[in-house]
Amino acid sequence: MATQASKPSFFARLGLAFRVLGDATLAAKITALDAPVEVRPEVPENVHASGLSLLALLQREGRLVDFLEEDVGSFSDAEIGGAARVVHAGCRKVVKQYLDLEPVMGQAEGDAVTIPAGFNAERIRLTGNVAGQPPYRGTLKHHGWVATAVRLPAVSPALDPRVIAPAEVEL
Repeated sequence: MATQASKPSFFARLGLAFRVLGDATLAAKITALDAPVEVRPEVPENVHASGLSLLALLQREGRLVDFLEEDVGSFSDAEIGGAARVVHAGCRKVVKQYLDLEPVMGQAEGDAVTIPAGFNAERIRLTGNVAGQPPYRGTLKHHGWVATAVRLPAVSPALDPRVIAPAEVEL
């Protein structure tokens, strides 16, 4: 536990006052300590820079943002399927390169499972008619995913994290 420094006595403060009167450098240092400290709020895009960086990677390799921003209502299912193959391949490449993922639950979807008391609610979401106390018995609808390793590149503070993909101009 940190201890607070004892307050100087009246005579110690008086001595300090005479030192400040005779030493302009010391006076400048004390004045600087008394100046208000400017605290700059964190810029939201910098707080979310890693998420924006991952989105930029998914765009670069899989054109994910282009796909999501496209109005696909007028395209045929075959055209959407063809585009989805490209998006899938690129986005999968990013996930494989930068993340290690594994299922939260090892059973196959559709298997009967038992959820014990004290289960981790962040890893297992109960749906349907949830009543009573665990253990719960149910059917696995989705095995979930958990990241076991993350190798995302560091985001340079010199770059604007809001740029997901730069505009391209051919000359």
